Amino acid sequence: MKEQLSNRVGCTDDMHEKINLMPKVELHVHLDTCLSFHYVKQANPSISFNEFASAFIAPEKCEDLGDFLKCIEPQLDILQTKMAISLAVNDLFEQLQNDNVIYVELRFAPLLHLRKGLKSAEVVEVVLDAMEQAKEKYAIEARLILCTLRHFTEQQSLETAQLVIDYQGSNVVALDLAADEARFTLSNHQAAFDYVRSYGGHVIAHAGEALGYESVLETLDKLKVSRIGHGVRSIESDEIIERLKLNKILLEVCPSCNITCNVFDSIQVHPVNELKKRGVRLNINTDARTVANTTLNQEYQLLHKVFNWTIDDFIQCNVHALEASFLNDIVREQLTNKIKNWL
Repeated sequence: MKEQLSNRVGCTDDMHEKINLMPKVELHVHLDTCLSFHYVKQANPSISFNEFASAFIAPEKCEDLGDFLKCIEPQLDILQTKMAISLAVNDLFEQLQNDNVIYVELRFAPLLHLRKGLKSAEVVEVVLDAMEQAKEKYAIEARLILCTLRHFTEQQSLETAQLVIDYQGSNVVALDLAADEARFTLSNHQAAFDYVRSYGGHVIAHAGEALGYESVLETLDKLKVSRIGHGVRSIESDEIIERLKLNKILLEVCPSCNITCNVFDSIQVHPVNELKKRGVRLNINTDARTVANTTLNQEYQLLHKVFNWTIDDFIQCNVHALEASFLNDIVREQLTNKIKNWL
């Protein structure tokens, strides 16, 4: 991969070690964007590291989000069998353990994994089964979010929504809307979100990344979500910021991914620090570990270096993440105490 970020951001040895060791929460990470070189090498023994980097890792600066999303296709090509999907879950949990993640809400779009004859329900069950095994193996609490995509039809979104309801008692906790908000509207997806909410299900959505603050406003009004994936363009509107604060809407912020997608020119001008200073609830995530070539430790190190975030800042973000999570109160309290009492 590219030069490891931990060697570039200039953390002191003590702070670097604390960041690596502290327990973390990741709410925004896609299964189909995180295949490691080790995993891909198992699937394709002839692939070299340079070939892997060229095919699976995005350029440091894509043209836009749509350009970035093209880099996911090689991973989807692999993830079309039960074995490949199951091994990918284990591969991701190993990465999460290396970041000392204690709770993850993993997400993916089941309808993208049907090219070789799998049914959407089979795909969900494979991931749930693999998650259960990985939770025990790596001692990481986990839940699953199912994604519909902006370019999907209304029927595809409703099919995904039905899966959320069908597996509501089996650690599937929410419906998400992902993919290219700049090129596709919400019109095909409102019925699916209404359906999940009518059964008491949770809904979240990507917004305010490729489009401006208007996208966040529209998503809050039409989809009635409790969290926003990214949402960083909210900084463009004082009204939106106040609304996020009033309703305690958490932003799932993915700094390096935003830079790679060309949402912002550099981390120095990324609004994550300003959003935090203005009282918006947020947490830090990787989004697409392989495509964006990052880890959660690296994201934390970057924010420490550029914005001087402290361990207390990261603890606060993780506590807010747990408060916005789809856990039951007992598990949420246990994990919150683990984070608050870590030092």
